Amino acid sequence: MSLATPERIRSLQRKLYCKAKAEPAFRFYTLYDKICRADILSHAYEVARANAGAPGVDGRTFEQIETSGLEEWLAGLREDLVARTYRPVPVRRVMIPKPGGGERPLGIPTVRDRVVQTAAKLVLEPIFEADFEDSAYGYRPRRGAGDAIKEVHRLLCRGYTDVVDADLSKYFDTIPHAELLRCVARRIIDGEVLRLIKLWLKTPIEERDADGKRRLTGGKRSRCGTPQRGVVSPLLANLYMNRFLKHWRFTGCGGAFRAQIIAYADDFVILSRGHAVEAMMWTKAVMTKLGLSLKRGQNFDQGCPEGTLRVPRSLVRAALLVEEWPAVSGREPIQEECAADQGEDQRAAGTRQQRLMA
Repeated sequence: MSLATPERIRSLQRKLYCKAKAEPAFRFYTLYDKICRADILSHAYEVARANAGAPGVDGRTFEQIETSGLEEWLAGLREDLVARTYRPVPVRRVMIPKPGGGERPLGIPTVRDRVVQTAAKLVLEPIFEADFEDSAYGYRPRRGAGDAIKEVHRLLCRGYTDVVDADLSKYFDTIPHAELLRCVARRIIDGEVLRLIKLWLKTPIEERDADGKRRLTGGKRSRCGTPQRGVVSPLLANLYMNRFLKHWRFTGCGGAFRAQIIAYADDFVILSRGHAVEAMMWTKAVMTKLGLSLKRGQNFDQGCPEGTLRVPRSLVRAALLVEEWPAVSGREPIQEECAADQGEDQRAAGTRQQRLMA
């Protein structure tokens, strides 16, 4: 469920995005007070409420909070944030089955922690959105898996048929905290915001065995990982993955490997014209430097090296017969509004330039 963002909050997000986009080296230093704003916390609650979800370790549900008095609850939360006494409680971990077998761990924060994380996301996301590469589609406003598939289809039809099919192994569990916090600090130097993020990264994980016995893992000694299902986790995961995508672009890999990359969170494909093996080896080396590793890849035919595939020409020809996909907008609402502020002619010129570069 999607809720309309109040105009006052939307205006703040526009200003943050435009500032970040106009000044790539600018570091934001006064953001914590925005997270503490009563209207932002209230909207954050509504967003968290719309997303529903199970209760955390305290067992409190949205219904219980509203029955006991929502306004008082939000006022108490804001008071703790302003007084710097807010502390997240352990995250409840549950295991859910994977479609292909096995189980996947999910972390479930309390409603209280979800609301604060949502408030932080409302303020921080526009800043990081200004830096994210266009090749990333996962967990971003007005982008999704369908858009990524359309772009992959478009590239296949253009002859990028040698493919690296990549998936990072246990990505959310292996993101190194120190490097991630450095990524955040390249844009955010507000000490209180950095403290909040570190608190969430260091929050213990509560697990219970078959007998209901409680066990805590992680905590202050943990050095990597961000719990899946945490509200800020996808944003932080995208931020760390953006290092790889930017490095790809800055080092000119697209030209060197005659390739394009399409990413969706920790899954990505590199579509190349004859250089998939070189792209795969380069990717493995870079991921190792980032403290990450790739899962073993799948192959389309026996002749392809492990981790790569070659899309049969018959499939590409069949794809060409399919009705042409609509263009991928890929624009975040704030981007659209800022482009409108700059004038219709400038936006049209930029669109023409993007098409020429495609």
